Amino acid sequence: MGILDEDVQRVRDTADIVAVVSAHTQLKKQGANWSGLCPFHGEKSPSFSVSQEKGFYYCFGCQARGDVITFVREIDHLDFQGAVEFLAAKAGIALRYTDRNEGERREARGKLRDALAAAVEWYHERLLSGADSGAARHYLRERGIDGDTARRYKLGWAPDDWDQLVKALPFSPKVLRDAGLGRESKRGGTNDFFRARILFPIFDPQGDPIGFGGRMLPGGRPPKYQNTPETSLYRKSKVLYGLNWAKVEAVRADEVIICEGYTDVIGFAAVGLGRAVATCGTALTDEHVRILQRFAPRLVLAFDPDAAGQAAADRVYEWERKHEVEVAVAALPPGGDPADLARSDPDALRASIEHAQPFLGFRVDRILAAADLRTPEGRGKAAEAALGAVAEHPNEFVRDQYLMTIADRCHLDPDRLRTALRSGGIRPRVRVERQPRRAERAETAESNALRLAIADPATVIPLLDPVLFDDPRHRAAFVALREFDGDLHRAT
Repeated sequence: MGILDEDVQRVRDTADIVAVVSAHTQLKKQGANWSGLCPFHGEKSPSFSVSQEKGFYYCFGCQARGDVITFVREIDHLDFQGAVEFLAAKAGIALRYTDRNEGERREARGKLRDALAAAVEWYHERLLSGADSGAARHYLRERGIDGDTARRYKLGWAPDDWDQLVKALPFSPKVLRDAGLGRESKRGGTNDFFRARILFPIFDPQGDPIGFGGRMLPGGRPPKYQNTPETSLYRKSKVLYGLNWAKVEAVRADEVIICEGYTDVIGFAAVGLGRAVATCGTALTDEHVRILQRFAPRLVLAFDPDAAGQAAADRVYEWERKHEVEVAVAALPPGGDPADLARSDPDALRASIEHAQPFLGFRVDRILAAADLRTPEGRGKAAEAALGAVAEHPNEFVRDQYLMTIADRCHLDPDRLRTALRSGGIRPRVRVERQPRRAERAETAESNALRLAIADPATVIPLLDPVLFDDPRHRAAFVALREFDGDLHRAT
């Protein structure tokens, strides 16, 4: 399946390469060509040349070259079809595909994007000037988000009403439901999906809206956070808030900061660190890492220190091996929230990223810092615990480097530690004894969630998401229930 060759050529001929490149670097006319600083590598003197007549670019510094499609592929890290579709959308060109169904699917997704774009503007205007959004504006100001910031990030307000958005937008109920903007009411109509919430629009890496993250105001109706449900555009396990803004700086810095909340992303940008992204109501996934490694080889986790330290080591090391990335952890102060630190101590926030440690180094330091190293007993226990963390790392040379650190700080003979590590006397820090209890709790919670979804589908199903179910059987059951609107007979 692909795009017809003649349509690809039409996109190539129509797209203005100077206009496309100018969105990423400032160009100046020099004779027949245009020149500027290369967007693919850091430089102080312009070595990047663009020929508008030939539709071609070349960098004399890093030898990057190609046509307008190649430029979009490289700058936005898209595949060939994605780059052509991006340029076609900008130029208003309707593409034809070798697979007719793909063309229909793309047209349907285009309608969803149009509806979401209209919703972004409607919600945003409601926040800025709505008579009912004063409390939302006050809350944002208390969080350090002023009007200019709200405008930059297109923040919005969903009124506390049943169907104001649905009535305001010129789209069919089906399109609004498929876009995650509406939900079916008990009477068969369509109501607004979001009510009484501050909304953070979520964009794909190219800047097109794909969904929203909603936060209730203090004292509002739970849940505290509510995201767009899964749609053909919005897949929580693949979505990263802020990547559309962060990607350019991430490429230049060879680093992406990963945090927990939308306001954290805004806080990092406020202190000059515009390469932060956030997951959207889910843990960091393999798919997230696969996406991020296209932009930078170093991923810095800017989570709460306890949460970062408890991240599954085997999963982190698998990411490092599989995707050839380095995972580091920011040195945030205990209880440090990036959004709050951006206002109260911006220097500390910047320093936390500057001094981020490799994942294993962070864990070892946390163990030793919490130990009593004043006594032989304390040093012995600390060394054993730290070696347990080291034992999980797959690379023996990395293990040995941290072993030396432990030996130095605990005043122990490194050879004795090596012997203990190699003999199997040191066990990895995996809390096996807790796993059955966790599994039992998950089993009970997931089963209860399914029972509630069957008992009251209209209320419960919109609050759940497939990624919340660890058990594949429960996940499949929920997907079937959602597909058939909670009708157990049809779902089974």
